[in-house]
Amino acid sequence: MVKTPCQQIVWDVLPAIRAALAAELVRNGVSQQKVARLLEIAPSAVSQYLSGKRGYRIVFEKPVEKRIGELAREIKAGGVRDITARICAICHEIRGGKGDCPPLKEPGS
Repeated sequence: MVKTPCQQIVWDVLPAIRAALAAELVRNGVSQQKVARLLEIAPSAVSQYLSGKRGYRIVFEKPVEKRIGELAREIKAGGVRDITARICAICHEIRGGKGDCPPLKEPGS
C-alpha cells in the first residue's frame, strides 16, 4: 500500500522534527524532563528520540536544521507561544511549500 502524504508526515516528518528539536534543546542545556513538558510529549518519547529509536528516518538539509536550532533557542528563552505553528512551518518548508494542511474542526464545532 502506498503512503498518503498525510501518512508520510505523521509517520516520518513530524517525528523527525520532534527528534531534532528535542536533541537541540538538550544540547542547549534543557533537561529531558523539561523537553517533554515543553513539547507536550512523554519523557520516554524524548529518550527514544535522543537514542535514535524514533524519528530517525529523515536527514534535514542545512536551512531546516538552522530553523530547528533557532526554534530550540527561542523555546529555551521562553519566547515561543505556539510551538505547534512553528513546527507546522518547518514541516511546510520541508515539503517545499507545497500544499497547506487544512485547519481541523474540533468535535462539536
